[in-house]
Amino acid sequence: MVWLVALLGSSLVGSFSFAYRERKRSAVARADVIRLSRIAERRADQVSALSHEIRTPLAMIKGAGELLSSEAPGPLTRRQREFVDTVTQQSDHVIDVAEGLLLQARIDAGLFDLHVASVDLRPLVRSMVKAMGTLCDARSQRVALHCPSRLGRVDVDSRLVRQALTNVLHNASRYTSEGGRIDLRVLDNDDEVILSVTDDGAGMTSEERSHLFGRFASGRPLGDGTGLGLLITKQIVELHGGRVLVDTRLHRGTTFMLAFPRPSEVARDRVAIV
Repeated sequence: MVWLVALLGSSLVGSFSFAYRERKRSAVARADVIRLSRIAERRADQVSALSHEIRTPLAMIKGAGELLSSEAPGPLTRRQREFVDTVTQQSDHVIDVAEGLLLQARIDAGLFDLHVASVDLRPLVRSMVKAMGTLCDARSQRVALHCPSRLGRVDVDSRLVRQALTNVLHNASRYTSEGGRIDLRVLDNDDEVILSVTDDGAGMTSEERSHLFGRFASGRPLGDGTGLGLLITKQIVELHGGRVLVDTRLHRGTTFMLAFPRPSEVARDRVAIV
């Protein structure tokens, strides 16, 4: 009997000891999560402040450039106009980089929520083709749109989808030959809608492909030169529960496919339905 009591006592002590260690481990894990969350939030706040400090003077520089471009202060020579156009274009470029850094920091910190609605993607992609006109005209390129006459609706944040598609289209224009064609296809599968963008550029090596979505990657970055554009595009698609597919062959061009699930598989606790 004594040995039985001793055995039971030992088992109870062991159980309590195990439970205590598990509670302690859980408390440490929760503390680590809280600490990392605070670090991420602090980083997002710092990037937000920096982004604001960058955008404010850039907006003034851009405004001054646009005023000069209107020739309200006086006529410009051809050479002067080239300089003024460079100032306004590069101001837009740096503002876009600042916006991208801010968005990417908020996504990393888990501070970003989707605002999802049931959307017909056909008007969105048509407007994107129209918006690409100025950029493509400068290089004598054209965007060929292939879209089904009927397309089921998909639950997405249309503002973010527009940004992701803009990133990929600008990337395609950069790598498409002068006078070449960019193909934008909308593919309607049973369980997803795919936005496919194909350029006729040089394609990528396997090494470039492996670093494609790295932050500040050197392999095929977007026009901002940071590599953040493709990373943000991937994050936007994945926030929707989707995936980014890449088909590339050296000297044969590249196709980016943004696949959005239908019906939406996004976790409902991270989505604000509008």
